[in-house]
Amino acid sequence: MYYYSTNKQAPLAGLEEVVIKSLAGDKGLYMPERIPLLDESVIRTLKDKSFHEIADLVAQAFFGMDMEPDVLTEIVKDTLSFETPVVQVTDSIYSLELFHGPTLAFKDVGARFMARMLGYFIRKKGINRQVNVLVATSGDTGSAVANGFLGISGIRVYVLYPKGKVSPIQECQFTTLGQNITALEIDGTFDDCQSLVKAAFADDDLNRHMQLTSANSINVARFLPQAFYYFNAYAQLDRAGKAGRPTVCVPSGNFGNLTAGLFAQRMGLPIRHFIAANNRNDVFSEYLNTGIYTPRPSVATLANAMDVGNPSNFARILDMFDHNHSAIAQLISGNRYTDEQIADTLRNVYRTFHYMLDPHGACGYQALADRLQPGETGLFLETAHPAKFKETVDRITGEQIEIPLKLKAFMQGRKQSIPLEKSFDRFKAFLHGEK
Repeated sequence: MYYYSTNKQAPLAGLEEVVIKSLAGDKGLYMPERIPLLDESVIRTLKDKSFHEIADLVAQAFFGMDMEPDVLTEIVKDTLSFETPVVQVTDSIYSLELFHGPTLAFKDVGARFMARMLGYFIRKKGINRQVNVLVATSGDTGSAVANGFLGISGIRVYVLYPKGKVSPIQECQFTTLGQNITALEIDGTFDDCQSLVKAAFADDDLNRHMQLTSANSINVARFLPQAFYYFNAYAQLDRAGKAGRPTVCVPSGNFGNLTAGLFAQRMGLPIRHFIAANNRNDVFSEYLNTGIYTPRPSVATLANAMDVGNPSNFARILDMFDHNHSAIAQLISGNRYTDEQIADTLRNVYRTFHYMLDPHGACGYQALADRLQPGETGLFLETAHPAKFKETVDRITGEQIEIPLKLKAFMQGRKQSIPLEKSFDRFKAFLHGEK
């Protein structure tokens, strides 16, 4: 399959080039020429398959024509060492728990899948110089990518994160690893970090001297595997006789996860409607209401991984719908919540249903509760373990969350981050000095 740029000014590229380069030459995001459609009979049999089998089915539909099927199956098996269970919260609302991976966040699957696919293409192409992965993070991306790529020969990862704007537990998951992982503590916001990464890809001089790629959701191999979740969730609902055509609510920051859900629907998954749950960084909700997209600097909130003022994957959503605002607004609704509302939801859901949310999942739950119609089944994505935000969640709920052993192991490490100004010249100079 070939991939085109959302800016339509770059030549078509094959999967190998797309994964290694991340961004097209015209700075657009890559999109597949077509989205494969699974037959309804295949969708009906999902309930009889394991997560591995479902993920392999979806992966083969997208990538199987561009790499050996048995190699792709092994990548899927190596990626999925955990489940993503669906848990009932109320009579009509279900939580898709995506926090059972190595870093207890939904991005583990995409990061591990991309690491292994990129490693495969590096070996196949015989690249004999270091490949440098640049990744901006507002929370969980950095930890998932750092751990997914940890120790992989020939690859160095640079994690750019905003100083003081990720939780202490999130920070320790990517600043304590060492080896081939370098954490850069940027004096700015997530959008500043993302701008530095984009500027690096646009700099011809830097690209002549270094092999750069990205592990943010701008990379096809990072965001597309997140479609696995949606198919697996549907299979679990179908086993329970609750599938039908569910409404799915996605806590949204850079919109890679929602985009993966839209791809799943285009592949034939019968999702009735999507809800994009935002915090105060609500440029997408504003677009849905007005038809005007106005990116702006992000503001800090309790749901920090969603503190994004200019989401990259908005370009993919526009492309999927041929820039038709009416069509987008018909399929996707948007809700936004303040810190006070997030705290109220955390507190009320725990007291009423004894279910502990994290701040991002709280946005997802509340948007679903506010939008779901009588007789409908709703599914929201619980994207991270609440212990990753322990101080916040404990204070709001009055409970003491137990820290899982996986997180405790990270917390025992020594912080090894490098402070850096948000100047591209300084960032470029640092990379030149590191090469």
